[in-house]
Amino acid sequence: MPGHLHVRNLDDEIVAKLKRRAARHGRSVEAEHREILRQALSAEIEPDFDSLAAELRALTAKRRQTPSEILLREGRDER
Repeated sequence: MPGHLHVRNLDDEIVAKLKRRAARHGRSVEAEHREILRQALSAEIEPDFDSLAAELRALTAKRRQTPSEILLREGRDER
């Protein structure tokens, strides 16, 4: 299912550059916008789960952690 994306508050110069680029490539502004997004995102490498988990562990390493069994017990006691 195709999605819809609306980009607001673009500088006039950006819009003008997009229009010129679209004209050079023989595309509509919308088609050029799609192509720019496709190229930019296809080059991006999606991190795997292990990398994301390691990053999260590093971000929370010095934070005090509450064991899940304690949180579950507190949740049951509140009912």
